[in-house]
Amino acid sequence: MNKIGDKYTNNIFENIKHIDEYENEYWYARELSKVLEYRDWRNFLKVLNKAKDACKNSGFNIDEQLVEVNKLSKRNNNAVANIQDYKLSRYICYLIVQNADPSKEVVALGQTYFAIQTRKQEITEQEYDSLSDDEKRFYQRKLTKQGNYTLQKVASSAGVKNMAEFHNARYKGLYNGETADDIFKRKKLRYREDILDNMNEDELVANLFRINQTKQRLIRDNVQGEKEAKDVHYEVGKKVRKAIADIGGMMPEEMPTPKNSLKELEREKKQLENQGIKKIESKVGGKNE
Repeated sequence: MNKIGDKYTNNIFENIKHIDEYENEYWYARELSKVLEYRDWRNFLKVLNKAKDACKNSGFNIDEQLVEVNKLSKRNNNAVANIQDYKLSRYICYLIVQNADPSKEVVALGQTYFAIQTRKQEITEQEYDSLSDDEKRFYQRKLTKQGNYTLQKVASSAGVKNMAEFHNARYKGLYNGETADDIFKRKKLRYREDILDNMNEDELVANLFRINQTKQRLIRDNVQGEKEAKDVHYEVGKKVRKAIADIGGMMPEEMPTPKNSLKELEREKKQLENQGIKKIESKVGGKNE
């Protein structure tokens, strides 16, 4: 681990990173403010507001980069109070450190960390073409998880409470009336396997397009009501299906199911990594005997 001066290490921002159920990274504003040495929350909010303006000016949807949350905090007198906090994306963290006090050593470190890590999340067309089929599946699966996370927030704001039925409407539209259970049985999946983890690249791309178009339609038309949102999801799925048919593409239900799910590939990768570590440890141990 590299030390920055005598106080900071390269892991200072990594240690306060969180991962949600959709494998999205996020940071809490309160935790970040402490790392950046802002004792006064009001002063940090000034920096956060500048970052929000920069985000909007860059053409990003601020609602996808920052989510306000409330937390319970214990006071010195043991009283419990609600405090304001935010869940921050990597990109908004990058904008925060760009607008923070540059005289602080830790801010300079944060600017480097978030700039490098933000670039690592990007991938060029040339880099994508060089990926294997399974690597492309992993990449598209990550995008669909992120897209579904955003879509669920938009749907919830529109009044959707039964997310299972809302998401089932997408399959009925895109898969010519098939429900999630129908797709599960057709793909011959085992109990609790994820349908999206068992799609090839093209099927994932079709679903990602449907996710993004549904989100945009719900926002653009200010759709309100559970039935109305489900109808939009079904309609968008059906139109994506028609677009595939119009260009002579393969229908989603006709696309082959990969031999291995992404979960299986992840397990195999970890096993190989563990075997490699054991071999190295064995060699090192042999030399030390």
